[in-house]
Amino acid sequence: MNKPSTTPQQPQDVAQRLREGMARGVLSFPLTSMDSDGSLDLKSYRSYLTAQLATEPGAVFPACGTGEFFSLDEEEYRAVVRVTVEVADGRLPVVVGTGYGWAQSLRFARIAEEEGADALLVLPHYLVDAGQDGLVEQLRRLSAGTRLPLIAYQRGQVTFNARSLRRIAEIPTVIGLKDGHSDLDRLQRLTLAAPEDFLFFNGASTAEIQARAYATVGVPAYSSAVHAFAPEIAAAFFTALREQDDTAVDRLLREFYVPLVELRDRAPGYAVSLVKAAARLRGLPVGPVRAPLTDPGPDDVADLEKVLNAGLDLVSAARHRA
Repeated sequence: MNKPSTTPQQPQDVAQRLREGMARGVLSFPLTSMDSDGSLDLKSYRSYLTAQLATEPGAVFPACGTGEFFSLDEEEYRAVVRVTVEVADGRLPVVVGTGYGWAQSLRFARIAEEEGADALLVLPHYLVDAGQDGLVEQLRRLSAGTRLPLIAYQRGQVTFNARSLRRIAEIPTVIGLKDGHSDLDRLQRLTLAAPEDFLFFNGASTAEIQARAYATVGVPAYSSAVHAFAPEIAAAFFTALREQDDTAVDRLLREFYVPLVELRDRAPGYAVSLVKAAARLRGLPVGPVRAPLTDPGPDDVADLEKVLNAGLDLVSAARHRA
């Protein structure tokens, strides 16, 4: 394995690697493996992550929302980053989550830097609403405290306007924006306000549902929670979308993605816990979620299995036709 680099790459080099990866495949947001008692299970995580990266996603984003960043302490976070960097071994960019207020974000950022991460995804800050000046200042303070490139994430209480987008794009280490609001009017204004080389990607929950709509405003790249448990389905959708095979896209949306979203919407936290339940149905060693999230009950798991099998059957049938 390659040792983590003590000299992070230049922001423009990381941005170019991400741009190339985003054109090649979905962005992987792996789950974090836990034991039955809720403790971190690094051996299982390494096994799970190795299988995930073998499917060649465009980049890997450990310890983010799907990876339960919010439930990891600093040493657990360090361990997850270290294992991810080792398994990735320089083959694809490793973009690690950081969050809370800027002071705590910097503690996580410096850990990620020490362990050889390539960049940081700045998750929405904790609890309070903030004005545009504060959102910009948060990124400025993070940029001043770490050499790693930053990708801002607007979701929840974080929303940038066009003027603020231009301001954060002037921060040398801010290279992109992940959008989870799905407000395409606002997003179009942001893409038009940004420099030509600024990265954007679709970070909506179950992003495939809106992938075509995002592409119409110049944001074709997206993250995929489905990749965390069914990379073959995620890859089939990505390929169909890229090849403008509307029949295949519609079939996957109608028979798999929409039923999955309807199931996800049954309970708070299912955007993560349902993904972990689906991974366990596939025999993947991810374990349970940590509180305050809760694992789905047996009825929802049974329905999830039906949805999952429908998606896998679609992919299998398409391969046979090919």
